[in-house]
Order: sequence, then structure tokens, then C-alpha cells
Amino acid sequence: MNVLDQLNQLNLHLENLILILLPLELFRRWRKGQLNRPCVQEMLASVSPLIPTLLLDGAYTAYMTLAFMACYQLAPIHIPTTLFTVIPAFLLVDLLSYIEHRFAHEVRLYWAMAHSVHHSSPQYDQTIGLRISFVDGFTAPIFYLPAFLIGFDPLLIVSLITFVLVYQQWIHTETVGRLPWLDPWLNTPSNHRVHHGVQTQYLDKNFGAVLIIWDRLFGTYEREEETVIYGLTHPIQSVNPWVVHTFEASRLWQDIQQATRWQDRIQYLFRHPGWQPAPAIDPQLGRQPAN
Repeated sequence: MNVLDQLNQLNLHLENLILILLPLELFRRWRKGQLNRPCVQEMLASVSPLIPTLLLDGAYTAYMTLAFMACYQLAPIHIPTTLFTVIPAFLLVDLLSYIEHRFAHEVRLYWAMAHSVHHSSPQYDQTIGLRISFVDGFTAPIFYLPAFLIGFDPLLIVSLITFVLVYQQWIHTETVGRLPWLDPWLNTPSNHRVHHGVQTQYLDKNFGAVLIIWDRLFGTYEREEETVIYGLTHPIQSVNPWVVHTFEASRLWQDIQQATRWQDRIQYLFRHPGWQPAPAIDPQLGRQPAN
């Protein structure tokens, strides 16, 4: 069995972990008396993004095949797949995932149209790993194009992208506590719970996919200390699948409509989700009007 076959086998095992972890999550909630109707409704709301994702599967495949192969053809060299090239390829893919994830938090258009869907639940369990906007299937692949332009084998890069994605399924759980021997190096349940927190100290932290070392290098790492509160800073308070998909996009549209200057409208699109324009200067007073 070659390196690619072994990687694909590993991906398959990681994908199947949900079959073990989800029943454990349900049992834990049942024992705590939390497996009630609102809990189940929230879980179903988290599964709802799978419907458009499955319907668009053929479009995703065609789009990624064209984009990835076009970039690979432009590569100055074609790097063979060996054990020694898999390691740098993995490090590159994991770094590109960090960049994409951080971009999704720091550019409001991307946040509103795609990534906010994943963060919008007040619960944290295995179903959150499925709560991914269908828009991600068209936007996220763009960030991995450098790996193909460098010349890594497309089959290897696609398998590594799959690995980076399926690895993150198991970390959406409260069943697993802190793992002191892994938390400093890997994205673990504890590290990723921080990422989903709405408290000030947890916002925009722990973007890593598999390795957490990128967060340590770039100053975005935060340990889990205070009990995490999940969801959005503006809670959606709904399990309606349409609201789950469109809540932050609707808020962005409202802000753009209410803006009085074109530069503010553009900045609403591309600045951080928390950005607000400065109050207008009163030309007669020469300063901002007092409240």
C-alpha cells in the first residue's frame, strides 16, 4: 500500500469517528438531562447545511478539478509523492487552512456569507462539524491553489485537504476534556472550544486545523480557562435552516443599506465583522456631535 492509499485509509477512519462520538455525545447529554426537544432541534439545524452541500456535490467536484488541474499545469516542476514530500505538503496545506480560516473571521463578507454558519449554534457537539455553509465549497478551495502551483501532486493535496477537514470532526465535543500532552501542539477539543467561544478573550483565537503551532507563531493562541459560551456575539435564537444560513448575511445587508457613504459600504464588506464607521463630523462644530 503506497503513501496515498494509507492516507486515504486514514481519512476514511477519521470520517467514521462520528459514528462513535455522536452516540457518546447523545448519551452524555441524556445522563445530564440535556437531551430535550430544544437540544435535538438545534442538532437538526446543524445537520441542515448538508442538504444543499450534497445537492451541489457534482458542482464542487467539477469546479475544484478545473481549478486545481489548471494551477498544477502552471507549476514549474511536478513533485513526486514520497514519504519525504508528504510532510512538507502537509505542513503547507495545514498552514493554508490556517490562513483561510483566519481570513473567514477577519473579512466580513466571507464571515457573513459562509463561515458564520458554522459558529451560530449555542451548542457544541459532533453535529457542529456538519454545520458548514454550502458557500465554503466554492470559496475555501481558492486558498489551497498555491500548493498546486508549487507542483505537489493534485491527488496528494486533495487527500491532505480531506485529512485536514475530517480531522476537525472529532474536536467538536465537550465529552473530551483537556489533553495536556496534546493541547500545546495540536488542535484538540479544548483548543477548538476556545475558537467557538463568544467571550472577548476567546474571539478570533485558535484558527489551526490540525496543528496549533500556527496560532502560537502568529499570536492567535488562547488556552481554555473560563467555561466557554458558544454561538455568535449576536445570537440567532432560531433553529430555522433558512435563518441558520442567512442570519449574518442579512445583518451585513442591513448595515450596507443603512450606511450613508460608499466608502463605508465597501468597508463593511471587507473589514472585520465588528467594524463600524466613525461618527460623522459636524461641519459647524468641527467635531463629532455630543451624545
